[in-house]
Amino acid sequence: MAFSFWGARQAAFLRAPGRFLLGGARLSSGEPPQEENVIQIPHAWQRRLQQVESKAARRARLAEAAATPNTRAGKLLLRSRRQELSQGTGYSVGRWQRPHLVSDGWKHRLSRGDYFQLERTRQEPPQKRDEADSSSSFPELGVEPQVASALQEALAISEPTAVQKRAIPVLLGGRSALCAAETGSGKTLAYLLPLIQRLFLGQSIFARHASIVSPRAVVVLPSRELAGQVRSVAFYLCVRLGLHVREIGGGRGIGTVRRKLHSGPTDLLVATPGALCKALRRRMLSLEKLCFLVLDEVDTLLDPSFVDLVEDILQQTRLATSSKEVRDDSDPKTQLVAMGATLPKGVGELLSKVTDLSSFRILTSSYLHYLQPHVEQKFVRLKGSDKASELLQLLKDRGPNSGAVLIFCNGASTVNWLGYILDDHKVKHLRLQGQMPAAMRGSIFTRFQKGQFDILVCTDIASRGLDTTQVELVVNYDFPLTLHDYLHRVGRVGRTGSKFPGTVVSYVTHKWDVDLVKKIETAARKRAPLPGMEPPVKKLLFKRDVSPTEDFGPKIAFE
Repeated sequence: MAFSFWGARQAAFLRAPGRFLLGGARLSSGEPPQEENVIQIPHAWQRRLQQVESKAARRARLAEAAATPNTRAGKLLLRSRRQELSQGTGYSVGRWQRPHLVSDGWKHRLSRGDYFQLERTRQEPPQKRDEADSSSSFPELGVEPQVASALQEALAISEPTAVQKRAIPVLLGGRSALCAAETGSGKTLAYLLPLIQRLFLGQSIFARHASIVSPRAVVVLPSRELAGQVRSVAFYLCVRLGLHVREIGGGRGIGTVRRKLHSGPTDLLVATPGALCKALRRRMLSLEKLCFLVLDEVDTLLDPSFVDLVEDILQQTRLATSSKEVRDDSDPKTQLVAMGATLPKGVGELLSKVTDLSSFRILTSSYLHYLQPHVEQKFVRLKGSDKASELLQLLKDRGPNSGAVLIFCNGASTVNWLGYILDDHKVKHLRLQGQMPAAMRGSIFTRFQKGQFDILVCTDIASRGLDTTQVELVVNYDFPLTLHDYLHRVGRVGRTGSKFPGTVVSYVTHKWDVDLVKKIETAARKRAPLPGMEPPVKKLLFKRDVSPTEDFGPKIAFE
């Protein structure tokens, strides 16, 4: 009873803050002050009462959210341990409405053990569906029959994906382009087919030079693993067309680079930025005959570790400003293609230093920067010391016919430490991180792709562009540092041609992890793209008075 009495007195004081007489009567504005008979409410007491009321208001808001019909019969878009915070596919959050988030309270230690899951709302990658374009074969896109036949024989591919339907005609027309589409959508073949066709049709125009290597096409990639993968795909196609492919990468010494360059004629060169710049500086390589330059995974190539090297390469390239200059057989200039899962903020500034951006076509997917709807994504709030045991239990629960597993860590030391833990529990696995020698790194990923091991513990070195169609589960043991990294990691599953639908499990431990999770959950509930990833390339084009309909209108966006 005493508690209720004093609680009522506190509530009365909060509703009427100010000074009170000893008898409980409040001083009116006209009465003279009587300081000797007045009780002053302490500020700490007022703050405490406000906190009590704010907690009550929060409980009332959650009760209201529980009564809101945001879960309807049928499929769920977001499943939460707390049923009142789940959201059905039939419920939509307004653009300016702030959704009730599961992760709102995850910065408090009492939230450990909480989780939510983004359900799989599609059974196939969205890029497979492209009803806006009726073209269903590569010859209908302009690909030569010999090239299409080589593709069918080498890779058993006969039907283009959405990104290929949009990009191939533009690139065959000689236009330079900035192309961004979600991971696993088939971007590699989208630029390789136009590139190889141009090399195939122009074989009789260019004479081969024995004294200095002058490739007619160059593909620049950020890692040796990705360079090896693209070289393998290109080799399967080129060997059937009488073309020659070479690959150079860093970490192997300049002598190895020289031997590879002079091992035979080179039509297509696949290279990492460091190795390519070394060869150019030592004049082992010339770009005077270059007709086609591709910057693959351009969002990674614009990282501080690569951007200066990429700028040097562009400065030594005669970039075309129109398709007419590309088609000039007597003195052709270089057609530039920048490919990535995102268009980063620096790409416009970089290209504007070396060429006129008004000649570029902007090709973006309708699903760019969106969370993949066909991939199940689970977020678990955990204490850092509990992550290892949770991972071991997750691996133990896998079925006998399960696919491969990628476990991502943010640092090489964590990869090594977690590898020791798995060794102690007799879990067979491979490790991949950037501090390993180049030869060891290449063999590790090759063994994983061939299925010799089905668990790979790695850093983000394996998150960009690598073919992982055998992977069923991605585990973010360390939550990624940026939203870009999260999209790339999720893109390792559910790719075009994948045998498994794909699942991602993310362990959330730090307060800064929660900030990113809240952005992801908000985007999922609103069915909106992830925030802060919009490139300013279009703004630069507008400044040059380029028609938006011509360069990035509805006819160009991937449907």
